[in-house]
Amino acid sequence: MTTQTEQIRKHLESGKSINPIQALRKFGCFRLGARIWDLKNKQGLSIKTDLVTVNNKTFAEYKLDGAYNV
Repeated sequence: MTTQTEQIRKHLESGKSINPIQALRKFGCFRLGARIWDLKNKQGLSIKTDLVTVNNKTFAEYKLDGAYNV
């Protein structure tokens, strides 16, 4: 069984972005920010954070720096 961090890393490496709702639905991850911190600070990935606002709600969306959305 792979960890949430490994699953999120593979998702990002495939060129896709991820936000907290997607992380919860796909990987059962309630703490996406913590997993992104692990990927940045423990595994050295360069991850870009964009703030997205939908219906007056703002949330973070993450993708690898230089990666294209697929």
